[in-house]
Amino acid sequence: MKFDGEIMEILAAYDLTGSLRAAAELTGCSHHTVARHVAARDAGQPIAEPVYRGRVTDAFLPKIEEWIEASKGKIRADKAHEKLQALGYRGSERSTRRAVAQVRAAWRLGHVRVHRPWVTEPGQWIQYDFGDGPLIEGKKTVLFVAWLAWSRFRVVIALRDRTAPSVFAALDRTFRVMGGAPTYVLTDNEKTVTVSHVAGVPVRNQQTVDFARHYGVTVLTCQPADPASKGGVEASVKIAKADIVPKDTNLRADYASFAEIEAACQAFMDEVNNREHRATRRKPAAMLAEEAPRLHRIPDTAHTVAFGLSRSVPENTPMVTFENGQYSVPAYLLGAKVFVRSHGAGGDEQVIVVHHGSKGPVEVARHPRARPGSPAINDAHFPDHRPRIPGDYTAKARTAAEVEFLAIGDGARTWLLEAAAAGTARMNVKMAEAVALAKIAGQADVDHALGTAAIHGRFANKDLASILNAALTRTTTHAAGETRSLTQGTAGWAAIGRPPATGGAAGVLEESA
Repeated sequence: MKFDGEIMEILAAYDLTGSLRAAAELTGCSHHTVARHVAARDAGQPIAEPVYRGRVTDAFLPKIEEWIEASKGKIRADKAHEKLQALGYRGSERSTRRAVAQVRAAWRLGHVRVHRPWVTEPGQWIQYDFGDGPLIEGKKTVLFVAWLAWSRFRVVIALRDRTAPSVFAALDRTFRVMGGAPTYVLTDNEKTVTVSHVAGVPVRNQQTVDFARHYGVTVLTCQPADPASKGGVEASVKIAKADIVPKDTNLRADYASFAEIEAACQAFMDEVNNREHRATRRKPAAMLAEEAPRLHRIPDTAHTVAFGLSRSVPENTPMVTFENGQYSVPAYLLGAKVFVRSHGAGGDEQVIVVHHGSKGPVEVARHPRARPGSPAINDAHFPDHRPRIPGDYTAKARTAAEVEFLAIGDGARTWLLEAAAAGTARMNVKMAEAVALAKIAGQADVDHALGTAAIHGRFANKDLASILNAALTRTTTHAAGETRSLTQGTAGWAAIGRPPATGGAAGVLEESA
């Protein structure tokens, strides 16, 4: 095979001499080669195009095409080679693989699905989907992701489940975040939207129909395998999960509470909606400002039928009653109206409380089913509450003398509680005596003496002064430690059997020393 440079030399030699043999002698090749390249040039064919010589698989191509069509392009080359050998094929497996690959490529080119980009109008479409959220106390949460098609504005809300009330509450919050509702809402064929299919036509859930009528939107379900219309929200779910759910790729720590997940969702929305989108080269928040006038206004009140029964929270007790059971709600909802419903059955049944505020319906409490007389209480709903236990009294000064006595310290408070429990007489006189001693002997010493008296139950007259004097006159005691022992030494054994030294006791102390 000649290279391009050699072919150009052959053609130049022929143009110079006008003879095939002369050109062949000048270029060192056969005159037949010169004739072939000259004929190809005159016919307008590409230079150095190889001559097709045929392949060993050409006679079997119809059969290979038949197998490719029958298997929808999935037949393996080794299986095709076995079938060809049974038909008398004597070529190599490599030739078979090459032929199968070429036929498969041609078949796929004729059966490929062409996607047309989905061009949307402002205020027309919003899509929503779900993703698995992080774990909270061993229970999996759900990430609700909504995607406004024209502006690419995204809303991510953490949910505890995918029930219809939770989804409706998330959609209401989404509409209020965006400043209105579009014409169409697109989602998958879930039970909350589609209850069944008849002749391929989805039958809508009645609750979804009522919800759509309340907000003036049309809820539609996407066609199967249609990434042109649903791909935007699916990509948003993938990105949200990669950033919010703790993984090795983002080194995010586990969440300690549901509020931390909500804060992470808000941070994610602030980031993605205020940075330039790759497709539009604009910020979604800026495009939403242009699309907002095309969104229609939603009602001031949310669609609350699916949220449960309405209950009013008392003015002084954050508890609501539902089906003979009592359930706590956050203290800031005192005097507010909430909606209560049950979810699940058996041991997994839960009672859910939803409050509709300025930002839409929000789940505020979730309890296991309570029995009559045994209310379900969450201590976090009572932040400033201190349980009142009989016998657990708190000393509060009401007179100037009591203020002076309690100011001595914790020992004084302990003495007061123990002395009162023991029925001590003339406590006011003894408290005044303790205040006077604190001014003379020091407040710290008197406070320690009062604590000692309380521990040992010494509340008689002069007991405090006695304890205080004993503490002040106590000699220094020796204590054993790692470097010091209280065991008697053996230095005195050296004097056994020896006459006493002169000088009396002083001499003995000097010798022993």
